[in-house]
This record gives sequence, structure tokens and C-alpha cells, in this order.
Amino acid sequence: MNKFAILLLVVCVAILAAGQEIPSQIVQRSPLLSLQAAELSAQPPHAGWQLGMVSWIAVDRQGLIYLLQRGDKADPIIVMDREGHVVRSWGKGMYTTPHALRIDAEGNVWTTDAATSVVYQFSPSGKKLMEIHVGGTPSPCRDVTNSSSGFCGTTDIAFAPNGHVFIADGYFNARIVEYTRDGKKVREWGAPGKGPGQFRLVHSIQIDDSGVIYVSDRENGRVQRFDLKGKYLGEWDNLGRIFSLKLDGDSIWLATQPLDQPNFATGWLLKLDRKSGKLLGHFDMAGAHGIEVLSNGELFLGPGPKQASPQYLRPVSPVH
Repeated sequence: MNKFAILLLVVCVAILAAGQEIPSQIVQRSPLLSLQAAELSAQPPHAGWQLGMVSWIAVDRQGLIYLLQRGDKADPIIVMDREGHVVRSWGKGMYTTPHALRIDAEGNVWTTDAATSVVYQFSPSGKKLMEIHVGGTPSPCRDVTNSSSGFCGTTDIAFAPNGHVFIADGYFNARIVEYTRDGKKVREWGAPGKGPGQFRLVHSIQIDDSGVIYVSDRENGRVQRFDLKGKYLGEWDNLGRIFSLKLDGDSIWLATQPLDQPNFATGWLLKLDRKSGKLLGHFDMAGAHGIEVLSNGELFLGPGPKQASPQYLRPVSPVH
């Protein structure tokens, strides 16, 4: 039987005391769980699958793990249980460059395609519920894909308390686009640049329960904050190249790396207080693209494209 592996990096990070500003070089380490790798088998009809880059990862309320991957020898969306069994999969032929995957409060699955700027909403079982063509600045899209036609740009999705959907449109378009829950466009805001409300590659977005929007302004090395109308509320800078954001109660996690290094170089996973931006904890890690965090503190990382074959990693005992 052919085997394949996925990356599910599961760690717990203890809170560290730190100052208000993020240091340019992080030297402290959080206590981590030691990790044990396990290879997983794919049962028919999924035997023989090979994954490409795992671009994003999410976990639903039932504990099922959703992968969005870029290889052409498996479906783009793969759902697995905790033992690594494939529960279902879908999406073959629908994507050019799968980018982000998020699960809303109803359990529906949303994805972005960075090459086509198409956003899909699916039911948990994989039924397509909605398709949003964001559009925007036309090609060339050669920084994202080898394609030279069509629109490109979308990177991530977030859900507001009122049910509206906010789409980060970061490749070739420096903007946030807001839609109603049924896919009607409300407004857009943002522009290229380095000032407040300007962006150099919007790569990830999150919205908390009070309506504050957190935007990863990746190449400017900062997180900008806005209200639901797009009003600038402030920023946290000197954070490096930020690939992914994930809210966790009163905290927010960032997958980041030095700005002066190539994409997916060794960087850090940072835990910040979402109100003050204070550093609460961190650990060193190889480059990650998408991250997920559960209420029990478990973290899941989707790897960068240059890493070794992804693996399933399981915590076995604390390291003190």
C-alpha cells in the first residue's frame, strides 16, 4: 500500500513575559512538547496520493482536519481525522493556486485561489454553496503562478460578527474587499504603499468578536488594525514577514520570518496580546504558510514549499 504524509505540527506554548515592543531578534525559547513523527497510510481510493505544498490548514468543531494543498496528484481539499484517515476530499480541477482555507461559525469551508481571485464557499461535506469572483488588477500573475492570463490576488478570508465576509486581496491588489453573507459586494479599501491603510502584500486577515480587523501587511512587516468600516486603528510593526494570523481568545498568533531572508526561511511563531500587541510567547520554527490554533492550545502548521515531505507530528511528553 502506498503511503503519504501530511504536516500536522501540534505544540503547546507557555506564556512568556515580555516588553511592549517585539525585539528584532528573539533569543528566548518557550517550553515545548517533544514530538514524535508518525507515517500515515492512505486507504483506497486515496492510495497513491502525493501532496504538494500544504498551503493552509484548519480544524472544525468535530476535530476533523482540513488541508488545502497544491499538488496535482491529490484533491486540493483533504479532510482527515486525528488518526490520519482520509474522511473525504474534493476540488479537483477547481484551483490554479490554492491559497487559504477557513471554516466559519456554521462549519462551512471557504477557500481562496491566489491565481484566479475566486473564493469558494462549501458545505462541510464539500457541496459548493457560493462562488465569488473578486476580480481586480489583471495579469501578468507570474509572481504567483506560471499563468499569464486572468485576475489574481486573493489570499485569505475572515468573518465579521454581523456575518459579512472580508477578503484579503494581496497579490497585485493592495486592498480588503467586504461582502455580505450571500456574496454581494459592500465596499473595498486600501492602496499600495507604506502608510496607514496602505499595504505591500496583504497576506492574512482575522476579525475578533468586537469587530476589530487584523491585517497581515506582509512585506511591510506589520499587522495593521481597522474597524469594520475600514478606519485605521493602529499597527504593530517590526514583526518580520508575516504569512498567517490566527485569533485565540484574547491572543493572536503570527507565523513570521525575517524580512531580509527568502520566503519560508526559519522564523518564529509569535503569540501577542490582541489588544496591546504585547509579546506573550514564541518559538523558533521552519517557515510556515497557514496556521491553526485550537482552544486547548494545540497548534497546526501548513509547511512552506521548500520543506521536506510533510509529516504528522504528535506530542508525547513535556520538555522542562
